[in-house]
Amino acid sequence: MARGKMHLTVMNAKTTLSAKGQVVIPKDVRDQLGLAPGQVLDVVLMGGGVLLKPQHKKSGRSFDEIMVSIKARYQHEGPPVAIEDMDQAIAQMFRDRQDLKAPD
Repeated sequence: MARGKMHLTVMNAKTTLSAKGQVVIPKDVRDQLGLAPGQVLDVVLMGGGVLLKPQHKKSGRSFDEIMVSIKARYQHEGPPVAIEDMDQAIAQMFRDRQDLKAPD
């Protein structure tokens, strides 16, 4: 599942609290959220209920390490490019994408 904005989906899933206080999250919900065994969930009290929120996995790298790897991967080689040329290239990319989506 792509990260970013999530939209609420009405699901009428039900589960039962076990004697040990355990809850089974239905498979279709786990699949939709991309939850896997061992996934850490934050338990948040909300309005008389409980929200189970998946924790995002951290890479363990520092901000500086991540920035160095990004710069190394996307290092531009060649002469400087004018902002106007970049804007034109981006606009052309979007036009090309729209052409690919247009029905024949």
